Amino acid sequence: MDAPRWDQMYRTHGDLISENPNATLVAEVRDLRPGHALDVGCGHGADARWMAEHGWDVTAIDLSGVALTRAAARTEADARVTWRQGDLLSIDLPHQAFDLVSAHYLPLPRSEDHASLRRLLDAVAVGGTLLVVNHDLADLSPETRRAAEDHYLTPDIIAFLRPGWTVEVHERRPRTNPAPAGTKHTHDIVLRARRGR
Repeated sequence: MDAPRWDQMYRTHGDLISENPNATLVAEVRDLRPGHALDVGCGHGADARWMAEHGWDVTAIDLSGVALTRAAARTEADARVTWRQGDLLSIDLPHQAFDLVSAHYLPLPRSEDHASLRRLLDAVAVGGTLLVVNHDLADLSPETRRAAEDHYLTPDIIAFLRPGWTVEVHERRPRTNPAPAGTKHTHDIVLRARRGR
């Protein structure tokens, strides 16, 4: 993953990013008992701040130092958020330590060992919840879709869940937040699963 590219994106287009939490996060998480949460690809931190305001202790990670600086500046000093720069492979994350692992529109790079995805799944505690929301690639042109499938894991990662996981939600939904300017994303794939013992 390319941190300078994401830094540049936040410098030039950061003002277009909503300061509101993802509506899917709010809908899927509001009834969960707060605990320790991992927000992967946190950006400006709207999701992390919402979770902290609702009793979660949050570790929020992002590749972009620019995004994290802005996120921290928008956060109350006593908020329960720890900001960390890096990705799933560069940050040392404790094994099965998070009651909630949330990833919204996270581009997981394709690799032979699916290392990033394995780290994402490994972070979920026994009894914890995984929430993954991604663009539905059906919204893209055939050429763009093929390029995305060649370089990234497809949005539907349910096939990678081993026995012991319980899928609680797995569906295609209309986007609740407006699509980024210049894109045609109209639907999301939402996966919420609980890790069993």
